[in-house]
Amino acid sequence: MRADLLLDAVEGLDEALAAVDGFDAVLVGGLLRPRPAQAGGLSGLADALAGTPLASRVAEAAEKTSAGGGDEGHFVALAAARTALLGSVHDALVARVDEVTGRPVADPWAAAPDSGEERAGNLLVAARGWLCDLARTGWQGIDHELVGGAAPVVSAMLPDPALRRLATLLDGFAAELAACCPGASLDRVPVRRWADLWARALLLTLPGAASGPAVREVGGRLLPLGVDVQEHATAVQAQVHAVFEPAGGGVPRLVRASVSAPKPDTVVGAGLWQVLRPHMSLLAAVGEGRAVDIDAMPLTAEGDLLWDDARARAGEPADVFTTARVALPAAAAFAVSPLDRHPVRIAVPVLVEGYGVEGYGVEGYGVEGDGVEDARDVAGGVVLDVAGCRLRVDTDRVPAAGPLTPQAVASSGAFLGLLRWDAGEFLLQPLAVERTVRKKPVALHAGAWAGGTSDKAGARAEKAATDAVVVLRERAGKLLRK
Repeated sequence: MRADLLLDAVEGLDEALAAVDGFDAVLVGGLLRPRPAQAGGLSGLADALAGTPLASRVAEAAEKTSAGGGDEGHFVALAAARTALLGSVHDALVARVDEVTGRPVADPWAAAPDSGEERAGNLLVAARGWLCDLARTGWQGIDHELVGGAAPVVSAMLPDPALRRLATLLDGFAAELAACCPGASLDRVPVRRWADLWARALLLTLPGAASGPAVREVGGRLLPLGVDVQEHATAVQAQVHAVFEPAGGGVPRLVRASVSAPKPDTVVGAGLWQVLRPHMSLLAAVGEGRAVDIDAMPLTAEGDLLWDDARARAGEPADVFTTARVALPAAAAFAVSPLDRHPVRIAVPVLVEGYGVEGYGVEGYGVEGDGVEDARDVAGGVVLDVAGCRLRVDTDRVPAAGPLTPQAVASSGAFLGLLRWDAGEFLLQPLAVERTVRKKPVALHAGAWAGGTSDKAGARAEKAATDAVVVLRERAGKLLRK
């Protein structure tokens, strides 16, 4: 891994992000009557798209909107321009990552064929109208009446599986806006986030935009690398990153398999596995350090396995660091769909060795046993010095649902994680580390407790979660019987 390339500037990156930021600032005040300062953000977006196939449409949209005459078509063009710019940033960063890792380049994107089925066009138009009203008003002008306009649209969309993706996005976006109403009283506006959600939702209202990636069935051996746990107060998702070796030979591929489940906010830490574990045998294989043999498992053109326990069985033992050293360097990634080309999506498995450590547990930083109860609570951070290049470790992404801690990262000699990009820099998210204990290598994994644990802290959290889930199920059962 050529870490030095991660610190080199990417040509045009700052200019593209500046154009996006300029447009996002316009959405704060709204597009109904843009002030002179906002007009600069619109013209900057148009200038950034000059020379592209979108140039004329975006220039017209920026001009009309600056004059206060923007309509739905103009807003869609602006959202498309913003998405295209972030897509170009994504592509430039991924190209840099490919250069750093030296892995095969992803195949071209392959969309699923159009089924020809007619969608509920009236619902898409209604959703587009609500999103355009939001843009006209701006984030500082939102109120409960405006935000509440999404509710009937979402309710009508949810029964249709083809519209559920957009409905879920609109529902979550509206709930987030409602929690911040009225917008005029907001001290801080999540400018980039709300603009991301708005642009994505608006483009999904276009016919054919919500079409999923092509899907095919595959068979072979799956070698897990680690688990990325994403937790919300009422939901949790575990995404397993793995190397897939096709049956009969062929290029190994980087794939993902995800499982999610609703949960009460009282279930946290290792208790998360209680609600996830029944849904995917792969989690047990991760916890036990085993490969998984799959047969006729659906795989999308983006590299996501649509997991079915009936098409999988536990295989032989497979050490993740052996997989990272032997199979990972030759594994090729899949292409990313056009609407998903965003810097925040970058999550590339990498193995880092031969580094020094700065930060947590080093040069005066506290460690457990020095009056610190939990390694995750220590201020500061961990930085890996890889051949003179400093890469920050995102310890905030280390889940409490496993034995991996910032302290373990700081005392490690080998690091397996996800290379991400955030706030203008590349950073590392830990999945597993290897350190020497009594002259023997010992591995710690974020998903080590996925299949169960004998660790005292993990066992206590599991028991507490089990008791909480049992009580909640009993109460739910009583309510349903009434």
